[in-house]
Amino acid sequence: MYIFIGLLIIAIGAFCQSSSYVPINKIKAWSWESYWIVQGVFAWLVFPLLGALLSLSGTGGSFGDLLALMQADPRATWLTILFGALWGVGGLTFGLSMRYLGVALGQSLALGTCSALGAILGPVFTGHAHDLTSSVIIGVVVTLIGIAIIGIAGAMKAAGLPEEERRKAVKDFNFGKGIFVALLAGFMSACFNIGLNFGQDLYLPGTRTIFQSLPATMLVTFGGFLTNACYCFFQNAKNKTWGDYRKKALWGNNLLFCCLAGLLWYSQFFGLSLGKGFLTDYPVLITFSWCILMALNVTFSNVWGIILKEWKGASKKTITVLLIGLAVLIFSTFLPQLI
Repeated sequence: MYIFIGLLIIAIGAFCQSSSYVPINKIKAWSWESYWIVQGVFAWLVFPLLGALLSLSGTGGSFGDLLALMQADPRATWLTILFGALWGVGGLTFGLSMRYLGVALGQSLALGTCSALGAILGPVFTGHAHDLTSSVIIGVVVTLIGIAIIGIAGAMKAAGLPEEERRKAVKDFNFGKGIFVALLAGFMSACFNIGLNFGQDLYLPGTRTIFQSLPATMLVTFGGFLTNACYCFFQNAKNKTWGDYRKKALWGNNLLFCCLAGLLWYSQFFGLSLGKGFLTDYPVLITFSWCILMALNVTFSNVWGIILKEWKGASKKTITVLLIGLAVLIFSTFLPQLI
């Protein structure tokens, strides 16, 4: 029963994350760099801070005590922030992968790479390679197979559609550039889980299990915010788009949808923390939880891709390959516990 609850919570978080790019389509007359950093304020600063504050409930401690704890272990704190900054590079290129490939294919390739490397490198970097049991490795491999099948479906779609149809589905579609950016995004995005592993002990005594990873999440996203802020402000200067922030008539609409996008994005890691709290008796699933989240993100992102008609015009054969890939991904989330 606890396994089902834990996986369900993680799945809800994954669905929210996969939906986070939908509100962005409602943002008006802002350049990419402007809306990306504004939604990032919510996704990487505001909501992670609220999550860290929530972790203090029941501990009798204050936020000052949490900061003192981080200062007591500066190595873990700074490594968590450092890998968050590296993840920020992945976050930047992740957004570009959506731009060039669309929600479905872009997220599939980026999150697939992120899924495998994050699940494996997290324990390795923190000296817990022994947690990578054969069932975990098999689960990662099956997840990659599922994502590879979806990638094949994407390639079939790209090859089968005329250029005009591709542009209708994804305005800036560029398969070659998109593949490179998506793989880079996945590699760097894996640093998020490495950061979480370094910060896994940064919580106050008495913190409920379901909230224990929220302070580390705050540090990782803070590091990512720094990277993204530097790049976005550079782009504002380069493209002369500072004027976006002076369009007062747009702030009400754009701030609302940036806030919603940020909340939906953060929900994946809030859900991951809560879900892992129900999986404490299943160490294999705890180790594999990152891969589970990414696999579900890919699954739901492709569902959104279908809803947004990004697969419109694709052949029945291509859709069949896509559905097979999705089925393999869903199966992979349960596989390690079945072995």
